Amino acid sequence: MIEFVDVRKEYDDVTALDEVSFRINDGEFVFIVGHSGAGKTTMTRVLLRQEKVSSGAILVDGVDITKLSDRKVPFYRRKLGMVFQDFRLFQDKTAYENVAFAMRVVGTPGSEIRRRVPALLHTVSMDTKASHFPRELSGGEQQRIALARAIANNPDIIIADEPTGNVDPQMSMEIMNMLLKINHLLGKTVIVVTHEKALVDTLGQRVITIKNGKVDSDVPAVEEV
Repeated sequence: MIEFVDVRKEYDDVTALDEVSFRINDGEFVFIVGHSGAGKTTMTRVLLRQEKVSSGAILVDGVDITKLSDRKVPFYRRKLGMVFQDFRLFQDKTAYENVAFAMRVVGTPGSEIRRRVPALLHTVSMDTKASHFPRELSGGEQQRIALARAIANNPDIIIADEPTGNVDPQMSMEIMNMLLKINHLLGKTVIVVTHEKALVDTLGQRVITIKNGKVDSDVPAVEEV
């Protein structure tokens, strides 16, 4: 579970987050939307502990991450899988190697990497492109590899920061459906930060809207009939 409790973040004389409070339960799929400068990026950064809050608490599985020592932050981040707008793939590594690298840096045995990487690529429908380099892939295909990398170490939470920002509208929907698949099949908590409100509205998931650093609305998911 993730809970923001009266979170405030100030930069000099600018308040980026202003007493923000909400809760995301395990296994939820949540969109966080808002205009540019609304506070979405700051919210992501404090959740990742890339920045510290000015006041308030952020509880992840009952632990207030705002109080973690710097030494413990890397271990906390293993709970998180991050997907970026600009993919951030290694250009000199194949799709397979990009996913394998994420596992290698946390000490996963080679036999486990060889077993799991093909399965991860299959999950995002990229198993036929395992030997391709990023330059040989479309933007949407690169984002699928980034998704596979994000779930490579079996994190509890997936955070996707503008994951459709560099792909066309059709691929945007495919990426969103892929995130829904990861949520439904793997049971991961998925948080998608985006400004694409029109796309979000078609998917019927919970939507938290941020405006001027505050939670402007929190609309629950549409229940399936």
